[in-house]
Amino acid sequence: MRGTTASPDTPCAASRRGEPPVHRLEVRLPDDVPFAVGSFDTIGPMSRATFPHRHTFYEIVHVTHGTGTHVVDLNRWELRPPHLGLILPGELHHWEDVHGLDGSVVLFTPEFLVDHPGDQDLLRRIGARPWLRLDPAEHTRTGRLIAELSEEYGHGHSGFATVLRSLLHVLLVRTARLGGPTEPAVPPGRPASVADAFTRLIARTDADGAAAGPRSVRQCAELLGVTPGYLTATVRAALGRTPAGLLREARTREAQRLLAHTQLSIRQVAARTGFDDPAYFCRFFRRETGMSPGDFRKHHDHRAASIEADPGSA
Repeated sequence: MRGTTASPDTPCAASRRGEPPVHRLEVRLPDDVPFAVGSFDTIGPMSRATFPHRHTFYEIVHVTHGTGTHVVDLNRWELRPPHLGLILPGELHHWEDVHGLDGSVVLFTPEFLVDHPGDQDLLRRIGARPWLRLDPAEHTRTGRLIAELSEEYGHGHSGFATVLRSLLHVLLVRTARLGGPTEPAVPPGRPASVADAFTRLIARTDADGAAAGPRSVRQCAELLGVTPGYLTATVRAALGRTPAGLLREARTREAQRLLAHTQLSIRQVAARTGFDDPAYFCRFFRRETGMSPGDFRKHHDHRAASIEADPGSA
């Protein structure tokens, strides 16, 4: 399929030793459009991967048939189609004990959303409830819209990227509605753009797909060209949370992923999440989760045997 993801012989980009593999989106030439849509079969074998891996792109799945479980980070979603699900960049996911999996897959990078910057906020809201069971009417509407995306993508006529972005925007708006009442609108103007840029910043992944966002409010403010006080006020107004709290949440979530899905030592997990002192990392993790890193790993051990650990890990 033209514009699909990585081929079967090279399904993932190389990742750091001991960490889950990273999947990147190959763009369609000559247009360089970072978008793909198709069935599980046409997108390729990685769309049904049974081992934990992460993406540098967004993935929307419309599951029409199948049994088994979809695992995203520490959440396990039993398949009772039809479903609509979202996997965010950096999240670890895989399919477990799945039979007869069928449906559609929509893939796109954050850069693809250039025409609709507000879609970042929609994706954040959908990400709070990323696995939805559809009623018959919702299922029909979703399937019809994804079919339009697939048709436009397959033809590749002049201006197709703009049409794809518009159809994707409609899909995101409708999906956000399915999650329940919409949140209050973000105040217009610069505060909204700063809050949106902040959420993208802390969700940023590095070249290996691992979390690579700034580690402090001051660092974030400097990168965004505002003062820490202004950043705190605008993020609180737009999102109802403080930047410091969201940063702690992002670091904790990445540490949980690495503890549950890799064989990295606790010292290595601390280093990967920006802690120079493993003892401080353990105190931080216990304060945020109520468990030590070691106890958390015992309760949430989903490490894949195929993932190789670093030699000489502490």
